[in-house]
Amino acid sequence: MEEGREGWPSAAAAAGEAVGVEEGEEDQFDRLPDAVLLDVFNRIGDVKALGRCALVSRRFHDLVPLVDSVFVRVDCVIPDEPAPSSAGSPQAAAPSRGRGALAHIARLVLGGIVRPIQALGQILSPTLAIVSRRSVAPPPASPPPPAGDISHHSPSEVLRSFKELRSLRIELPTGELGIDDGVLLKWKADFGSTLGSCVILGASSVSSKPLQPPMSSPDAADSEGTSLDDNREPEELASIPESLHTNGGLKLRVVWTISSLIAASARHYLLQPIIADHEMLDSLNLTDADGQGVLTMDKSQLQELRVRPVSVSGNSHRTLMPALIMRLWYAPHIELPGGVLLKGATLVAIRPSDDVLREGGGVEAAGPAGASWISDAFEEPYRTAAKVLFKRRTYSLEMNSF
Repeated sequence: MEEGREGWPSAAAAAGEAVGVEEGEEDQFDRLPDAVLLDVFNRIGDVKALGRCALVSRRFHDLVPLVDSVFVRVDCVIPDEPAPSSAGSPQAAAPSRGRGALAHIARLVLGGIVRPIQALGQILSPTLAIVSRRSVAPPPASPPPPAGDISHHSPSEVLRSFKELRSLRIELPTGELGIDDGVLLKWKADFGSTLGSCVILGASSVSSKPLQPPMSSPDAADSEGTSLDDNREPEELASIPESLHTNGGLKLRVVWTISSLIAASARHYLLQPIIADHEMLDSLNLTDADGQGVLTMDKSQLQELRVRPVSVSGNSHRTLMPALIMRLWYAPHIELPGGVLLKGATLVAIRPSDDVLREGGGVEAAGPAGASWISDAFEEPYRTAAKVLFKRRTYSLEMNSF
């Protein structure tokens, strides 16, 4: 028998054998308790494979909706005429130079990623999703649709059949932010009813050979590089240096930051129907296949969203960002294990201003593990990059709600 994940029989093999039982022969699956079959289905996880299993027999049809751990891989976005949409302008920032620059860039970025947000809405939102001309959304009591129909329904529609869902992972085909080849941009955010925290790692280029940045580039503001054996302690908070204002370095990094926050808030807003339909859900991850961004929600955050309504940003399909305090770390280049070089490496840690002021411990003090939420936001080798950047000089930025 063909084996699937973790050595269990694959859904296709199991379904094939079950269907192949001749009349009068004993079906070996009938000898397995429901709990064992549910354990197998939970290990399969993939919603398409579970949809095939649900078609095998009446018993499978009844058991599949009881699965509590599901993975939904979205294959593609079906093109559609974009609905009229306008993103609200951010509120005027405070007169400080850093906040003024952030507000100005925010206005530019908001208009530039409306279409990606609409595309994300087509994937996640049942009201915007594209439904196949030859089928309609399954009723709540139906099993998940067959594999051939999965990509024509939003995850909200497909998941409505699962009655005891506790753990959910959704993977988009790609991140929302279009970036140039060779540019690194990764983010991880957690949400309750609004943003809890966000960590962003960016680099203007990633290469396998050490390249000394030219002094005329925006990334030459700090001519001193960083290596893995750089063990300097974090310095006191400092104002953004004048060189980053004048040569475009700050503008580029603000674009990365605002774009990542908008992408995260758009994902969060569009997850509301799924969370409302599954009251037992206690773990939710929304990722993308190219590893650009990760949105996470744990049990307490999911419950917070259920009892506290989400504030919407103007007429856009995204959650309103609260006033934020940010810490930014920068290095012109970082050498990582395996010969990887990050040029213009930047780490940004973000938390709501109210949370930081209430706790009095700074942006880095979120959660019981302190600053580990920053360094542990990414997998290797980028986790190492975050740890190295965390030892650099810290710059402080603030931004109004938008």
